Amino acid sequence: MSSKIIYLIRHGETDYNRRGVVQGSGIDAELNELGHAQAQAFYEAYQHLVFDKIYTSKLIRTHQSVRGFLEKGYPHEAYEGLNEISWGVREGRTPNSMDNDYYRWLVESWQGGHTDLQAEGGESPEEVQKRQLPVIELILSRPEEKVVLVAMHGRAMRVLLATIFNRSLHEMDEYIHTNLGLYLLHYDYLSKTFSIQKHNDIAHLELLPPISIP
Repeated sequence: MSSKIIYLIRHGETDYNRRGVVQGSGIDAELNELGHAQAQAFYEAYQHLVFDKIYTSKLIRTHQSVRGFLEKGYPHEAYEGLNEISWGVREGRTPNSMDNDYYRWLVESWQGGHTDLQAEGGESPEEVQKRQLPVIELILSRPEEKVVLVAMHGRAMRVLLATIFNRSLHEMDEYIHTNLGLYLLHYDYLSKTFSIQKHNDIAHLELLPPISIP
């Protein structure tokens, strides 16, 4: 065994996504009607695959996004290390101009290199990276799992992708995401390197209504 294939997806849409409300790790929101349709569309497109393991965060929206595969009985493990970043005291609040200005300042600060800066009452990208690393190492320590499915969250995915490609976290926003978008990753055990075969692929969603990008 010299390689591993990882299907990495962001969860489907929630009503918080639809309304542009930040949910983070503190809001355990379920998928909305469109989110369930996205999950079903992904399942129908990839149901022919056999996954050796499914990994999700602890939040229900990731579980619901892979429900079709879980119902097939594939082994499943959920880790808090894969949870979304904690956005702190502003999670779940209806957007207002003050909050929007704060989030803009925070993200721009991260892009400027201050990735140790925490959201107020929440986490920094560096703290998210620290809790992700043991899960990444665990997944890679299992070469017998040749094909795995990983369901996560937007900001957490950006952190993870920057990490596995050895890029600075201030570059993480170069990895775009949509609800139920797919990154198809290949890991080579000999060179210990990743490559991207599909980049935020949404071909499986073409027949659905437009999806949100919060």
